[in-house]
Amino acid sequence: MSFSISRRSALTAAGAPFLNLRAQNRNDRPNILWILGDDLGPQLGCYGHPLVHTPHADRIANEGVRFTHAFTTAPVCSASRSGWNTGVYQTATGTHNHRSHRQDGYALPDGVRLVSHRLRDAGYFTANVTAIAPGLRASGKTDFNCKVEGKPFDGTHWNQRAKGQPFYAQINFTAPHKGPMWPLARQAKQLVDPAKVELPPYYPDHPVVRDEVANYLDAVNYWDTQVGGVLELLKSEGLLDNTAIFVFGDNGRCLLRGKQWLYDPGTHVPLLVRWPGHIKPGTVRKDPAIALDITATTLEMAGLPMPSPMHGQSLLTGQPRQHVFTARDRCDMTVDRIRAARDSRYKLIRNFMPEKPYTQFNQYITTSYPTQNAMKELHAAGKLNPVQAQWMAPRKQEVELYDHQADPHEVRNLAGDPRHRAALTRLGGLLDRWIEETGDRGRTPESREAIEREEPRAGKKG
Repeated sequence: MSFSISRRSALTAAGAPFLNLRAQNRNDRPNILWILGDDLGPQLGCYGHPLVHTPHADRIANEGVRFTHAFTTAPVCSASRSGWNTGVYQTATGTHNHRSHRQDGYALPDGVRLVSHRLRDAGYFTANVTAIAPGLRASGKTDFNCKVEGKPFDGTHWNQRAKGQPFYAQINFTAPHKGPMWPLARQAKQLVDPAKVELPPYYPDHPVVRDEVANYLDAVNYWDTQVGGVLELLKSEGLLDNTAIFVFGDNGRCLLRGKQWLYDPGTHVPLLVRWPGHIKPGTVRKDPAIALDITATTLEMAGLPMPSPMHGQSLLTGQPRQHVFTARDRCDMTVDRIRAARDSRYKLIRNFMPEKPYTQFNQYITTSYPTQNAMKELHAAGKLNPVQAQWMAPRKQEVELYDHQADPHEVRNLAGDPRHRAALTRLGGLLDRWIEETGDRGRTPESREAIEREEPRAGKKG
């Protein structure tokens, strides 16, 4: 695995994967569709996961490009969505705290706009699709941590557009988010066998843990059937060949040590892009990407210039990234501030509030993550091994450094190892510079009043 890949090798390794990079004129502009999975990690067949059955996502990968190292900028939905719906880091716009600014009229900074507003101004019909087809619905989730001026979208389906008008649409599927989709997914004829689930080393081998992981994978399978319904509709309407499709997750998987955390399972998402005639089928990209790049690429596909500010860059013509930066702030009532920088080999995590343990109270996790409750019982009984017991520590370590080549599960902290001091210094400097250059607003704590104003909403959804 390597993020250090030259632009030439990234763009030509699969044999000129990008055939034509953008529309040549307004009449050539493609329709653009974002298909999302809520809390969707890269547990798909096309990413080599052996227990799922995801033929529709796999088809999109086979007919387009699959990014193996795509990350959201936050490990929770509202902060992440506030980022990639604008193309600007949520920490730079003050939208970094989960479900914040719901009642105070907070506006985005000057120059920052929703991608849907930019495309509307360019003549696109914008839609947040809810009733997709008979029997197939999406949530219409937006979850912006700010007040949006005007309607964020023109309508609820692309079939509401004027004749000949291109559309930009989002389909926000709830699965595999915990909630109604999980028991619904368990009604499928073929289910994932908990006994066959491969557990990461930080999970104990316990029936409750196996069942939760298996149910998550069942929900991924359910999500894929919904993607299949979208593809079938596009084909029946003659839209499949002139629609650029992005498939990705709003943040990582909703399992313990994933969502809400900056370990890879919290921010690593699938990213598949299909654009017939423009992207060579079967392309695989190993250089890193962030969800803000989806925003920039969408604007480029529509023939629009890059606005300023814009922290995303084109996935088609941009210089491949060398580093990825991610940020976690308050999640529901759980106040924290964590930042991370990742390069080709290492990840540095900086815990600005190390006194707050991993298990500090969070209503959503307490009620929705049976693995954590099982681990607490096992820990009290002295039945967790040292790696598993790390989660139960009374405080976090101030700095964490992981070697992804030797330790992909991020369980051996090398921050105090002199053999890795150069990586620690390099990534620490990059993170400091990123915080300064992007104007990280997480340096200013929320007021107690602001947190209390949001607490009645906390814990209902993650």
